[in-house]
Amino acid sequence: MFFVMFVIGLITALVGSIAGLGGGVILVPVLLFLGDHFQSFEWVNPQAIVGISLVVMIFTGMSSAISYMKHQRVDKKIGLIFLYGSIPGGIFGSWLNQFFKADVFSLFFGIIMILVSLLFFIPRRQKGNSLFKNGIEREKMVDGKTFTYRMPFLIGLVLSFVVGMLSGLLGIGGGSLMVPAMILLLNIPPHIATATSMFIIFFTSISSSATHIALGHVEWAYTLWFIPGAYLGGTLGAAANRRLNGQAVEWFLRVLLIVIGIRLIWQGIW
Repeated sequence: MFFVMFVIGLITALVGSIAGLGGGVILVPVLLFLGDHFQSFEWVNPQAIVGISLVVMIFTGMSSAISYMKHQRVDKKIGLIFLYGSIPGGIFGSWLNQFFKADVFSLFFGIIMILVSLLFFIPRRQKGNSLFKNGIEREKMVDGKTFTYRMPFLIGLVLSFVVGMLSGLLGIGGGSLMVPAMILLLNIPPHIATATSMFIIFFTSISSSATHIALGHVEWAYTLWFIPGAYLGGTLGAAANRRLNGQAVEWFLRVLLIVIGIRLIWQGIW
C-alpha cells in the first residue's frame, strides 16, 4: 500500500505541476475512489482527503516553484497580490470543510471542474492585454517573447479570496480556478500562469493545511508516504511544462478538468 501512495503522489504531482493545478484535482478523486473500493483505504473520508492533499501540495508547490523560478517564469508581484486574498480564504474554506458529506463533496467538486473547463472554450481575445484597462501593468519575457497584461488590485484580492476558500474547502490547491482566471481574464500566457500558480499554491497550502492539522484532519501515518513522490513529481512536471507550447498546456487543462469533473459527478450521484 505504501508503494501505491508513493506512485500516486508522483503521478498526481507530475500532472498537477504541468497544468499548474497543484495535484489536488487528481489526488482528491483518486483517494475518494480508493476509499470506496479498497479495504486498505477505509480510513478515507472528505476531511482526511483534503488534509492529506493540502499537506502534500506544500511539497509539490515547493519543488515546482523552485524549478519555475530558476527559469524566470513566475510573476512574483502578481503572485504576492493573490496571496493577500488566498491565504485568509484558504483558512476560511478549511474551516467550512468539516460540514460537508462525502456525496455532496464529490458532486460539488465535479460541477466546479466542469464549469471551469468550459471557460477554456470561450473565444479568446486576439488583441488587448486583458478585460481591464486599468490596474497593475506587468511585462514579462518567456522564450524570447515579451508579454504585457494588467490586473486591478481589488479584483485580484476578491478573486484570490474566492479561489483560496475553494482550495481549503476542496483540497484542490486553487490552481484549477486560478490558472483559468489568469489565462482568460488577465490574458497571462499559460506558461507564466501555471508557474505563478504553483508559487501561490506553495504558500496557500501551508496556511490551509495548518487549519486542517489544528482540526485533526491529517492522517500523518499515511500522508508521509505521499510526500516523496509529490516532491519528485513536482520537479518533473515543471520540466515537462517548459517543453510544451502554450496551446498544448491549455488543451491539457481542458481534458483534465472535464474527465475529473465527470468522474466526480458520477460518484456524487451514485
